[in-house]
Amino acid sequence: MISWSLLQIGAIFILGGAVKGVIGLGLPTVAVGLLGAVMTPVQAAALVIVPSFVTNVWQLLAGPGFIALARRLWLLLVGLCVGTLAGGWWVPVDNSGRARIALGIALLFYAAIGLFAPRLAVPRRAEWWLSPIVGVLTGIVTAMTGVFVVPMVPYIQALGLQRDDLVQALGLSFTVATVALAVVLVANDQLHFSLAGLSVYALAASLVGMAVGQVVRKRIDPKTFRLCFFIGMMLLGAHLAFGSLLKL
Repeated sequence: MISWSLLQIGAIFILGGAVKGVIGLGLPTVAVGLLGAVMTPVQAAALVIVPSFVTNVWQLLAGPGFIALARRLWLLLVGLCVGTLAGGWWVPVDNSGRARIALGIALLFYAAIGLFAPRLAVPRRAEWWLSPIVGVLTGIVTAMTGVFVVPMVPYIQALGLQRDDLVQALGLSFTVATVALAVVLVANDQLHFSLAGLSVYALAASLVGMAVGQVVRKRIDPKTFRLCFFIGMMLLGAHLAFGSLLKL
């Protein structure tokens, strides 16, 4: 049973790393989403912390515009921290089916935006007031589900950044979100040193997946891959939300 569980976890993180290697995001979303089917979302989030942090720092340091991006996104990042910490205090740790329902809804919403929403554009003059709102909302969703993609990722994609800057901006935002989530998990006594060995194993699997994804990226149409990714997230979100709802 233990060996089968380890194989499942390894396969999930290889898949999550591969998705991130191809499109620059998706590791925590895929990992928390799939792990959420076999454990509580808060347990899945705790396991994702180390792989998410290391791979996002790697992605953050790969680009040239860190200082400029930090200056542009600091209101978003502050809001993200505030929302995550407030959400962790306001929403108690929930090991019931309601947490899986919330995770499923978040994945459904994210997939729907990716599949159906028109390409959005945020005027530069609106960033000063919109960024903290998006950050706080994303932080609350992060505290509830362990997934930090909505509404932050569509918002960052709407800022009109160049490809390299966009990848680095996502890496910066995900790194901050991971640290804030880790603080919430520690405060709620959900992040334990006993997870260290399993986290290192998950990290190794994620790095293997990223390497595979970077090779795949050169051989597949990114638009086709993104379509398959969002359809997969929609199916997974529906399974988590409706499956858990029926069990309540």
